[in-house]
Amino acid sequence: MAARRDAELAESSLKTAALKVLQIMTRHWSGLTVFVDHPEAPMGNNAAERAIRPPVIGRKNFYGSGSRWSGELAATMFSVLMTVKHWGINSRTWLNAYLQACAANGNQPPAELSAFLPWGMDAKGLAAMRRVAPDHAGAAGIDSS
Repeated sequence: MAARRDAELAESSLKTAALKVLQIMTRHWSGLTVFVDHPEAPMGNNAAERAIRPPVIGRKNFYGSGSRWSGELAATMFSVLMTVKHWGINSRTWLNAYLQACAANGNQPPAELSAFLPWGMDAKGLAAMRRVAPDHAGAAGIDSS
């Protein structure tokens, strides 16, 4: 592909739009071919685009955040919940456990957060967090992921 690209760039009859595309391809070649040497890297960014879709659609549907603090809270919650999802943890189970711990601690965050950090959980804790929250088990139409 690189040889053909270079051969086409050498042609003097190339239209401006085609020339621009081939020049951009030359400039970004290492990024465009990274997956050849690193098969674990995806060829496209569809996964990233799918991951940001819920916050973008949500923001549109609820007309933005309305204030700086609510925007920061929304961004924090999207980040936390996507991290939980990345670890395969049921977000309702995790959030239910965290809010229960806050309530038990006088409506304050628990002093010890390691029980809620996926990378700090033992296998048994992770398995428990991956199950559907008891109050939502069997509820029709509820996405437990």
